[in-house]
Formats: sequence, C-alpha cells, structure tokens
Amino acid sequence: MKPWQIGTIGLVGLAAIVVGAYSSPVVLLIAAVVLALAVGVGWPHFLGIPARKTLAVLIGLPGAGSAVAATYVPAPAFLDWTPAFIAAGVVAVFVMQLIRGTGQAQRLESVLGSCAGVLLGCLGAGWIAASRFNGVREMLLVAAISAAVALLTGLLRWPDRVVAPLGIVLAGLAGPLAGLIFSDIAVIPAALVGVVIGSVLVSFRRLVILRGEALNVAAAISVAIAPVLAVGSLAYFIDKILIY
Repeated sequence: MKPWQIGTIGLVGLAAIVVGAYSSPVVLLIAAVVLALAVGVGWPHFLGIPARKTLAVLIGLPGAGSAVAATYVPAPAFLDWTPAFIAAGVVAVFVMQLIRGTGQAQRLESVLGSCAGVLLGCLGAGWIAASRFNGVREMLLVAAISAAVALLTGLLRWPDRVVAPLGIVLAGLAGPLAGLIFSDIAVIPAALVGVVIGSVLVSFRRLVILRGEALNVAAAISVAIAPVLAVGSLAYFIDKILIY
C-alpha cells in the first residue's frame, strides 16, 4: 500500500477515537482496544519477522490492557498501570525469544521491533486519559485536529523533503487555531501539541517510505494506527504539565 493510503487508514483510526471520546467511555474503550489489537496483529508483518501469530498476541494484549486500566482506574491515576503493561509486554517478548532458542532467524530484530510495538500500543491509553482528565476534552480535540492536519498533509504525493516540514508547520498552526476556536487553551501549549504530534506522524510517514517495500493490509493498518495511538499520550502529558 502507498503512503497516502496508509495516511487514510490513520485518519479512520483517529476518527474512531474522537467519535468514541464524544460518545461514551465504553465506546472509546472499544475503539482503543480494537486499535491496539490491530497494531499487535500487523506490527510483526510490518517488521517482516517470524513467529508473527505469537508476537501479535504479545504486542496487542498489553495495549488493550493499558486501555482498560486507563478507563477504570480512579482519577487522577489514569496511566499508572501503563508502565506495568509495557514492562509485562517487553518481558513476554524476551521470554518468547528465549523459548525459540539460539540460532533462530532475526532474533535481535524481533526483540527490538516487538518492544517498540508494545510501547506504541500501550501509549494509546493516553487518548482515554486525555478524555477523562479534568472532565473535559479540550486538549483531546486540539490534539486530534493537529493530528488530522498532519495526516492530511501526508496524503500529498509530494517529495518527503517538502511534506515533512509542511506537515509539522501546519500541525503547529492548527493546534493554536483549534485552541482558540474550540477551547480556552493558551496558544503556546496548543502550538507545542501541534508541533510534537506533527513531528511524530510525519516521521512515521518517512519510515514507511524508507522501508521501500510493499506492505500488506495488516502491516499497513498497524503502521498507520501506531503513531495515532502514541500521540494520545503526548497530548495528555502536555495538557497535564503545561495547562493543569
């Protein structure tokens, strides 16, 4: 699949999160769990590593568990369980590689890449934390709009040397604009959210381009959803540090 198609998948995942946030906690949880499992299933395909079914479980379940914990733990400890799920996923990946035994192909790539997948999947709980934080969803909306602008910029079939800086700049401008229109968030925190989110999303676009190989559907869905999940935690922590 081509980069613009992957960006479209990312937009669909982002829309699912926003719809869930403005519907009910249960709908948001279902969306977060489904997206985390989708990352788990497709990430081994994106990496091109063996033992894909087992690694899909080990990558997807920690992300789903982190989302469940972020939904039901008492405030303000929304992400207190997230490090535990990340650690459990990383340990499980190492144990699985030990069980595979010595001499197996791509063991180092499997360990490092799978641990990265666990981290990205678990960070999706940040969207739930952002939705629950202070009982308002202002930062979530600002982050979602910035992410949507960055993803839409990534759909342009222009050279990456043009699209990458353009996506960062436009996301950085979209954050303050969304903050002024839809919330009372100050310009600087909103701009910071936009720049950070834009940087993450265009970096993943570059990653897909550098890979240089055609991706199957599972891999494309995973690499499209993973950065969308990750920026949720970035928005939450910026909201908590600079605004609260």
